[in-house]
Amino acid sequence: MKQRILVVDDDQLVADTLSLIYEANGFEARACYSAAEGLEHARSFAPALVLCDVSMPDESGLVLAEQVNREMPECEVLMLTAYSSNQVSVLLHSMRMQRPLKLLAKPCPPDELLRETRALLPNPAPAAA
Repeated sequence: MKQRILVVDDDQLVADTLSLIYEANGFEARACYSAAEGLEHARSFAPALVLCDVSMPDESGLVLAEQVNREMPECEVLMLTAYSSNQVSVLLHSMRMQRPLKLLAKPCPPDELLRETRALLPNPAPAAA
């Protein structure tokens, strides 16, 4: 069975592209475009990992990360940001959570994204040959 990944980013092009990268590499992926939509889909989709943008309108990805961590402790969370200024916020939130948050910088090369994803998952999809 393919591992499920939920991608949450308010930039639809980014979310859809990241989902396609995951799909092309053996994962089952779904894209969402807000933290609220992401939480709703996380509850029904039951992902092994949520890849979430930090800065989104309405609600921060860090709030979503906390909610996912609280409601689905087995789900890993990987944060994504285009702003280096978000590093401190991610670190502070990470200290309050059961597991530390990993932060990737946008734009994130697909090989780095997949490497970090596989490092977080217990039985990840095999790397493409």
